[in-house]
Amino acid sequence: MDGVTFMNPGFFWLFLLIPALVGYHIWKRKEQTATLKISSLKGFGNSTSFLAKIKPVLFVLRILALSLMIVALARPRTVDVSSKTKTTKGVDIVMSIDVSASMLAKDLRPNRMEALKDVAEKFVEGRPNDRIGIVIYAAEAYTKTPVTSDKAIVEGAIKSIRYDQVLKDGTAIGMGLATAINRIKDSKAKSKIVILMTDGVNNTGFIEPETASDIAKEFGIKVYTIGLGTKGMAEFPYDYAPNGGFLFKMMPVEIDEQLMKSIADKTGGKYFRATSKNSLEKIYEEINKLETTEIEELKFYDYDEEFRPFAILAALLLLLEIALRHTVFRSFI
Repeated sequence: MDGVTFMNPGFFWLFLLIPALVGYHIWKRKEQTATLKISSLKGFGNSTSFLAKIKPVLFVLRILALSLMIVALARPRTVDVSSKTKTTKGVDIVMSIDVSASMLAKDLRPNRMEALKDVAEKFVEGRPNDRIGIVIYAAEAYTKTPVTSDKAIVEGAIKSIRYDQVLKDGTAIGMGLATAINRIKDSKAKSKIVILMTDGVNNTGFIEPETASDIAKEFGIKVYTIGLGTKGMAEFPYDYAPNGGFLFKMMPVEIDEQLMKSIADKTGGKYFRATSKNSLEKIYEEINKLETTEIEELKFYDYDEEFRPFAILAALLLLLEIALRHTVFRSFI
């Protein structure tokens, strides 16, 4: 009976009649059998007819038939539920990620870039109904992945982010923001979001961050800004080692928080400071809660009525009881 529901479960209360019927049958069982009164039984043996012994089977058949009719009245049925979700008001998001050499600093483990990639992947997985794009920037900026609903492409793009000197080193916050804006300015989504991440100060680029934030405001794009880096000192790469790796030394962490706050405030977003991987995860969780997507879920129910076998079996048992009563058990003492 797995997956079976009952349309009229109230009929199960009729099962309370069965104990009463059984009690009544036991009370009246002697009156239901023909009797013969004589002065002496000496001329008769003590054997009892086999038919008399099994006659209660007629009552059992009737009780079983009644039970099956009650189940049939309760309308058992199985249901196959299929659902379809539809995004009614989605969110378009572009993550603009700083990939300058300072993102290799080790204050976030194993370094800022790897910690950010790990958290960003989880964020993408948690937004299955939104379109997401990736922009990376250093002294220049370019679109790594346009806004798409294909999460496999987005996650693959995030995994492939690395410091490879394809972009000239530096931090062009205005360029990173302007490129992200250009990707979603014409979007028809309910909400257009840019998540701008940096670990430094704006020191290059031909578009000023203030100008880019004005453009974002003009297009109704909300910008959440994140400053990556601990407060105080951190291990930064400063040169190449003979083996091709990096040499690190302790250097002060400098993030233009005033600029990042200004961009967020102007566009209706919010500024966050991530001093550890754990705090970065909490920041993405908060953004995830602030920017929700309205989802319409449609469910389709396909019912298969199961009462017929119970009704048919009940009818067969009643017919069997009637046939036995008027044939085999028709007349005996």
